[in-house]
Amino acid sequence: MDVHFAVIMLVLLITCLAVLVVVSFGFHPVPKPKHKRNRPTAKQRGAINKDVYTAALERSGGRCERCGLVRELQCAHLVRRWNIEGETTVKDVAMLCGPSVNSGTCHHYIDYTAEGKQWAIDFRLLLYEKAEEGCDTNG
Repeated sequence: MDVHFAVIMLVLLITCLAVLVVVSFGFHPVPKPKHKRNRPTAKQRGAINKDVYTAALERSGGRCERCGLVRELQCAHLVRRWNIEGETTVKDVAMLCGPSVNSGTCHHYIDYTAEGKQWAIDFRLLLYEKAEEGCDTNG
């Protein structure tokens, strides 16, 4: 038996089986929805706009908000992007020395250690408390 003939017969057999499956079970593709997404993606909610970045930089005074050193600063999320409701605010970020991939930096500390994650939670709560106190004295 010729190899080419065997390959052709195998392809015909597979094609016949595929047609049989489609005919037997039906092929009913669902159309793509025409509506937009109801909620922004985590990436969109976690985006740090220029106003938030500027306010965080002013709050930090150009220093890392954890160790106080003047280094390469990064605007780091204190809460995971998927946990942010609405948009990222200045109370959801901190100016930390980085980058987060280098061990020994504060950004790495809050992203990859349990103690650092707890520090981020505590610092975020402190920022929210300060914001509430500012509203109480002004209002």
